[in-house]
Amino acid sequence: MKNPVDLNDTQKILANDPGKMLEALWNLPDQCERALAIGRGVKIPADYASVSNIVITGLGGSAIGGDFLRLFVNDKLGIPVVVNRDYILPKFVNSQTLLFAVSYSGNTEETLSAYSQARLQGARIVALTNGGKLKELAEKDGVPVIIVPAGISPRAATGYLLLPTLTVLESLGLLGDLSDEIKEVTAVLRNLREQLRPDLPEGQNKAKQIARKINGKIPVIWAASGNTEVIATRWKGQINENSKAPAYWNVFPELNHNEIVGLEEPVELLKKIEIIILRDKGDHPRVQKRMDISMEIVKDVVSGITEVWSSGDSRLARMFSLTYIGDYVSVYLAALYGIDPTPVKNIDYLKNKLAEATPAGVAH
Repeated sequence: MKNPVDLNDTQKILANDPGKMLEALWNLPDQCERALAIGRGVKIPADYASVSNIVITGLGGSAIGGDFLRLFVNDKLGIPVVVNRDYILPKFVNSQTLLFAVSYSGNTEETLSAYSQARLQGARIVALTNGGKLKELAEKDGVPVIIVPAGISPRAATGYLLLPTLTVLESLGLLGDLSDEIKEVTAVLRNLREQLRPDLPEGQNKAKQIARKINGKIPVIWAASGNTEVIATRWKGQINENSKAPAYWNVFPELNHNEIVGLEEPVELLKKIEIIILRDKGDHPRVQKRMDISMEIVKDVVSGITEVWSSGDSRLARMFSLTYIGDYVSVYLAALYGIDPTPVKNIDYLKNKLAEATPAGVAH
């Protein structure tokens, strides 16, 4: 641990955040409003509506919007939605595929590779980026490009990386008018940020309290399959990237068929595990019961259990609310570790080493 920060010292929290991750979080409600306008301002060919599947290809923060889209439209579209995190695409991708190539920087090598393959396989492509090689290729190829503002980390650009893809589906008639749902998202987030802001003392701040509980522990996030599983992935990724700490996740009901049995040994390690259960009124009633029983089973085995409930009426607002809390938790945990949340040195090192190893003529 470097220089841990007192979570009641607002100035030190902000000083620990020179990359202004907290500012980016505070601005998320406004980002969502701008993202909606940006998406609606892009002209999408009408024949893009005649598709039999949707694929979102991207990595890291640029892929989380695809996960949200998949979850959000699960009960709204009659066609499958797949998120691809790879250099290559599934063989089923063809002229009946609507493919979103998403790279915030525009230079993600896996996404550029998948974009090229999508072109060869005849997919109907929409690019989403703030520039880079992806923008260059899409404009050259006559592919619709949604250009979002640069200047923040991809993991802080959730609104920009999700909402424009939903507006494409809206404009094609695949989804209804999203205006009311986005209004609720921004209202819920504005209310939440007042409860999570840096100058609110730890005793009144849910995100600070959760960060305190997982400080020095290994957080294991449990969620509901088909509902909050994406948010569990997000919590894990944010703790990894912002807090520079390990975290793991699993889903009900699957974890009740394996992981729930793996909590007997080693006792010393189990006492370093903090279970975080993401809960939502949309969880299946039997899953809600499973969560309750599972807490009874593990309460005396692990360090502790924290339940985090979503807020809002619409599914989209509830998804964003749970995500937002996790985002703040990860930044406050970084403060407790005395770590600047913004840099991702290991990722940068890896990209640089891969660039050195890239053969001439191959995009990276």
